[in-house]
Amino acid sequence: MTTFSNTLPPGRAIGAVVLALMLGFALVGPLLVPGDPFAQSLMKSLAGPDSGAPFGYDHLGRSLWHRLAHALRLSPAIALAAVVTAGAAGLVLGTLAAARGGWVERLLMILADALMALPGLLLVLIVLAIMPGTAMGFWAGLSLVLWVEFFRLTRAATRSTLASPAVQAARLLGFRWPYVFRTHLWPEIAPLMLTAAAFGTATAIMGIAALGFVSVGMRAPTPELGLMMVELLPYWREAPMALLTPVLATFALLLGLTLLAGGQKA
Repeated sequence: MTTFSNTLPPGRAIGAVVLALMLGFALVGPLLVPGDPFAQSLMKSLAGPDSGAPFGYDHLGRSLWHRLAHALRLSPAIALAAVVTAGAAGLVLGTLAAARGGWVERLLMILADALMALPGLLLVLIVLAIMPGTAMGFWAGLSLVLWVEFFRLTRAATRSTLASPAVQAARLLGFRWPYVFRTHLWPEIAPLMLTAAAFGTATAIMGIAALGFVSVGMRAPTPELGLMMVELLPYWREAPMALLTPVLATFALLLGLTLLAGGQKA
């Protein structure tokens, strides 16, 4: 019988387990300990863990358990939505550029190079200036940044595959593009796209947290990892574990995604 450890390289298996644990906490945690991530009680400001808040309370007496669970749903959801959008756009445009060539490819390459010349966070900030403090703004900005990498990977892989004898024979036999893509192109592109998706999700989560940490991201009282860090930073002497809660959660998410993307067989 094939086991889980045999289906994935050790690094990717560890990454998958870490992500499963984080997702399990985000979904099941509030069910195990019911509560409200927005409820305040100044009498419990920076108090330690109890039965209603196993991770303690923040500076406004809000349960860190419930705020962290909410944040671990929000940031990955935005990141995954952006990666799916960027991946679809990059896949379509990269395949189009490689298949058509000529002025279509040159135009798309100029657009991709122009966006690559700008810092990614700057593009996200420009979009957030139009749609400030919204999940939609993060989704649009991150999608605008991430599609370039998917486009470049798809274009490079598709160009080499289109020149292969198998694809040339399929075209000569009259097979249409959907068949060629499904049979020849996608098996070559899929591993690259999945790896890029894992790295892209990690990059998006890190970007959301970084902008939240400088108070440019989601607005209070929304539970978000970077915003939780910046809110708790002034109280790191009084309650260091409260600050470490979102820090360690962010680290675990990034570690899991990195291992999932880059883990290799021993």
